[in-house]
Amino acid sequence: MKKGADGARDHHGELLPELSRSATKMNYKKLVDTPLPSFEKDYPGSPFFMEVGYFLLRRTVYSQFRTIETTGQEKIPLDRGSMCSAWHTNGLIDPVSIFLSHPKKFVVGGRHDLVTRPILGFWARKFAVQPVVRKAELLRGGCSEEEANYLNGRSLLNLATGISHGFGCALFPEGTSHSESHLIRLKTGPFRTVLAAAAHSKAIGTKPPVLIPIGLHFRTRHLFRTDCWIEYGDPMELPHEDLPAELVQAVKAGDWMEPPAEAVVALRDQLQERLAPMTPDRESFSEVHRDGVIAHVKRRLEKKPELTWREEVLETRKLKDNPATPEVKEIATRIGDTLEAARLDGRDINSNIDGLRGFSPFGAIANLVKLIPMLVFLPTLILCLGWQIALGRLLGDRTDEGLDARTSYHMLFAMFGSFLWWPILATILTGLCVTFNSEIGYDLLGIFGNEIWQQSIATICIWISSILVFWLSGVTFAIGWDSVSDFAKWTRRLKTNTLVSADLVKLRELLN
Repeated sequence: MKKGADGARDHHGELLPELSRSATKMNYKKLVDTPLPSFEKDYPGSPFFMEVGYFLLRRTVYSQFRTIETTGQEKIPLDRGSMCSAWHTNGLIDPVSIFLSHPKKFVVGGRHDLVTRPILGFWARKFAVQPVVRKAELLRGGCSEEEANYLNGRSLLNLATGISHGFGCALFPEGTSHSESHLIRLKTGPFRTVLAAAAHSKAIGTKPPVLIPIGLHFRTRHLFRTDCWIEYGDPMELPHEDLPAELVQAVKAGDWMEPPAEAVVALRDQLQERLAPMTPDRESFSEVHRDGVIAHVKRRLEKKPELTWREEVLETRKLKDNPATPEVKEIATRIGDTLEAARLDGRDINSNIDGLRGFSPFGAIANLVKLIPMLVFLPTLILCLGWQIALGRLLGDRTDEGLDARTSYHMLFAMFGSFLWWPILATILTGLCVTFNSEIGYDLLGIFGNEIWQQSIATICIWISSILVFWLSGVTFAIGWDSVSDFAKWTRRLKTNTLVSADLVKLRELLN
């Protein structure tokens, strides 16, 4: 296998996803030796490492977004397992967003190299991630068809068994992360898995799982501190009563058997019908930006508060079914494309709809309040997060995985780099405090007294305090970055204002 474009096509005649350098490295023996999930406890993987992993993911991902909103969680049934399916445009951020917003622990399946990478692979094995060989690797000779069938059958059976025992699972039916503004052709893996899960639940007497369509909405997916909305749709019931007895007996015995093809295809088509409206569902992102401009201008005309990200998505969704006139579309397209080129959007339009927003004294004061803590903690930030930020940015911008993987690198370096580096740095700083305690000017070791046990407690407190200060520096950086970003947007608005002001006036007159 080789990375990059090679013109390989599947049996439908469609181009196979390009392989990254990591995806070309398949260690089949290591894949077969991947730890299997456990279904007799509350965690399919290691309880300790899963809790630590979830904790680290929450701390990191919630700093990744400026706003994050989740809706529809009340629709998730808690008395059975669920298969979550979403469109896939943001690398590892997509499954992590679902993991952290779903009330249950997950059995996880993923691309084969997730479990063989140096650091990520360790955590994947602790989460009992089940590797899958895609057509993209199989048809390029990554392994034999017999090997792929065995590994995939085992992995899908383990995922199905986990779902039938009440765990959650997230599989992305498009099969690869992409950069389109609509769904690409859906593969059958998630539907075969969830139907097998329904058969297994029938065999063991548990309630049949559900299939949940999920909309993952990111304002600008590859930017730090963008906006996120996770939209849980209505659960879909499965045709568990119609599943053949042979399938039920096979999965009960621990053998993989393919569900009926007609049931798989029917379920795939049902999900596609539900899931497509939960994506932008446009021919291009230019159309998305156009409708975003129209939605914001309408809101300005109504004299209502600015649209939240969720509201903007919903308003642009309405414009899919009730499109504007051709003249409005033409003008809004010019505005949207110009704003996008300047890394602006409909929020930057002023209240009079005759130009872009100018200087706001209140906004400047608010941003100054955000910026000051960041500057105060900047030296600490450079020590504890400097190299992670630099490497995450460097490798994320240069990755051959595509733009959709950029934030994955940012997240992984921020999370794992901090997890490994902070304890070391805290130990070094604590050692320096102990060594030079008499020269500091304040007796840190004697805070609780001069007995050895009291000084030991003080040493531990210094170490823990260092970790807390590192974390606080990361939080202040994330919030302070918003003020830096807002200032940069203000300068771009100044440069772009004259390019869109005339069209904005025309659009206002047409929509008023």
